[in-house]
Amino acid sequence: MTARRILIVDDEEDIREVAQLSLEALGGWEVLTAASGNEALATAASQELDAILLDIMMPDLDGIATFQKLQANPVTQHIPVILLTAKVQAADRHRFAELGLTAMIVKPFDPMTLADLVADALGWSD
Repeated sequence: MTARRILIVDDEEDIREVAQLSLEALGGWEVLTAASGNEALATAASQELDAILLDIMMPDLDGIATFQKLQANPVTQHIPVILLTAKVQAADRHRFAELGLTAMIVKPFDPMTLADLVADALGWSD
């Protein structure tokens, strides 16, 4: 069986690195990274992905706009998207839920539990 492939999209390099190491070591998944929404769109369109972890607050193209572009593209609209966000107000949660996102993981996250949170959100069980 081939490893699942996940794309981590965050403009902060340290968050990308920690999440990548966590998901590779504890989840056993192949992890790609993107530093911007535009880079994420290009990667998602050219790679077979099983999921995307997407930061909300990024310069230029934020997470919501990136998600909407992913949904508008027939090539990428099937990919489950999990938000990585520090925005945890009730109004934000409600807005994110209405968009059709798969799940939301609050930052800062615990690297030791990140793979479990992702697997639970996506219904992946070993």
